[in-house]
Amino acid sequence: MRRRAGRMRDVVVLGAGVVGLTTAVRLAEAGARVTVLTAHDPADTVSRVAAAVWYPTRTSADPRVLGWARRTFETFAGQAGQGVPGVVMRPTRMLLRAPVTAGDPWWAPAVTDFRTVPPPDGYAGQWRFTVPAVEMGPYLDWLLHRLGELGVPVRRHRVDRLVDAASGAAGAVPPAGRPTLVVNATGLAAGDLADDPAVHPIRGRIVLVANPGITTSVRDEANPAGVTYVHPRRRDVVLGGTYEPYRTETGPDEAAGEAILARCVALVPELAGAPVLGQLAGLRPGRHGGARVAEEAAGLPGPVRLIHNYGHGGAGVTLAWGCADEVVALAGTGPGGA
Repeated sequence: MRRRAGRMRDVVVLGAGVVGLTTAVRLAEAGARVTVLTAHDPADTVSRVAAAVWYPTRTSADPRVLGWARRTFETFAGQAGQGVPGVVMRPTRMLLRAPVTAGDPWWAPAVTDFRTVPPPDGYAGQWRFTVPAVEMGPYLDWLLHRLGELGVPVRRHRVDRLVDAASGAAGAVPPAGRPTLVVNATGLAAGDLADDPAVHPIRGRIVLVANPGITTSVRDEANPAGVTYVHPRRRDVVLGGTYEPYRTETGPDEAAGEAILARCVALVPELAGAPVLGQLAGLRPGRHGGARVAEEAAGLPGPVRLIHNYGHGGAGVTLAWGCADEVVALAGTGPGGA
């Protein structure tokens, strides 16, 4: 999407995770003068911890969500073809523990090669498909480089109230002066900033092991012992995982790590003996009701328009580019949105 910026001429984007950075890229490409403000270095956001394989984890069968997921898939597929750092197309096996009676999953139309194949022993079904996989360290660095090419500064500055971003207070001034639009892409912090009680943390743990030569992702989402997935990358394999709403401790947990490793080795025996490289935990920005991508009707003082783009839970990478495109559309069409 490359429409002109119209009334979003000077924009402040709050947040520098994958949602905030992709939104800033799209707005700048559309002609806006953009400044990104972030309380944390992008390397310290939860996006850096993400397993980051395209899959609409725990999202609703909503046509709007399907549109976001489809556009993000297409963007990543194009970037993989262009050699963007960290982006590859990854073959995937989804193992099912219950018979499928309702046909293909709602998100299948976004995937170009979705198919049902016979399952291995012990499973009731199997889906195979190829989806984008993103190594977040190199990819976040590339997004920052892209913003640099577009002349977008990324500034470390904590905003405690959305009105501060609108007023240009304490470092929130975009290159050309007072903003005409603020985009709230603050993830978990949006609960306080937007006074949204639906926002809540969802802890996720992963284990990293050296890659013994695995090239296919494998998922066993309904494993009764816990959600299980194996996502290979260039040098390591991401093993998961946990999905723990309202749990906020992110320190190491040896028992949880051992349980994840055991489930993943049972799923992919080639992992047996692979050296463990570490354990990571992060807090996904969950939201009851799903992601909020909408304009705030009341706006901010000035008048300054306010568009929200937060609450993606574990599907931030899966929806990021599609939601960024929607923010551009909302900004270019004037007040509106649900």
